[in-house]
Amino acid sequence: MKIGFYPGCSLTGSSREYNESVVASAKALEIELVEIKDWNCCGATAAHVMNEELSLSLPARIMAMAEEQGLTEVVVPCAACYNRLKVTQHELEDEHKRTRVIEILKQPYKGDLKIINVLQMLEAYGAESIKTRVTRPFAHKVACYYGCLLVRPHSILKFDRVEDPQSMDTLIKAIGGTTLDWAFKTECCGAGFSVSRTDLVAKLSGNILKDANDRGAEAVIVACPLCQSNLDMRRGAINKTLDIPIEIPVIYITQAIGLALGIEAKELGLKRHFVTVEL
Repeated sequence: MKIGFYPGCSLTGSSREYNESVVASAKALEIELVEIKDWNCCGATAAHVMNEELSLSLPARIMAMAEEQGLTEVVVPCAACYNRLKVTQHELEDEHKRTRVIEILKQPYKGDLKIINVLQMLEAYGAESIKTRVTRPFAHKVACYYGCLLVRPHSILKFDRVEDPQSMDTLIKAIGGTTLDWAFKTECCGAGFSVSRTDLVAKLSGNILKDANDRGAEAVIVACPLCQSNLDMRRGAINKTLDIPIEIPVIYITQAIGLALGIEAKELGLKRHFVTVEL
């Protein structure tokens, strides 16, 4: 199976371990990822509140480049990038906005590209084969954390359930894990304030980790580099807001699946985390 691939800025920089695990897991599941040539930043998270034309043109160019490359479907692992591309595609159904963006890009844009997130890719092309390829069951109790951007706005994304999504839970169960019912599945980690208000990030992320820990989670599973960065990299600041320090790791769904498929921890980028991963 061949599918287009937009890594975005985070996966090539601060969250390269996500990129490594996406590529390694896809390869193990015989999914061929074709990276979009000459891709650019999608504009998350600031452009869409500063300049509307810029916020639409950046994602539109990515999709136009994919169309030019002959791709019909593209997986976007970063939840923020996925959200921006899907929202832009929706916004450009407006003829006036579409015409203006095409003028800015100076290249064709059809708008019929299928944009999917990493959970949708795994569901569509790996769900059945994952079960048969497990060599080391992921026998852990985990809290699946979806965050804000994978499921909202539901009217545009039309992905999973807004308050109690299940797609990640289903994948974890397929590799032998146990998922917990908990209260912070889609709560915000404060990613929009990652630079400007780290105190708020620590408080919001602390609430998430405390609930997961209180319910007996051995790890938090994510599908967003911004969420992972906040919950992992800022653990020192987070623990200062809590009564008891929390040391459970935060790993990507593709890392969990990779481990179950027998892929080595180093190949999945698990050695790059701030909080030690021993699963």
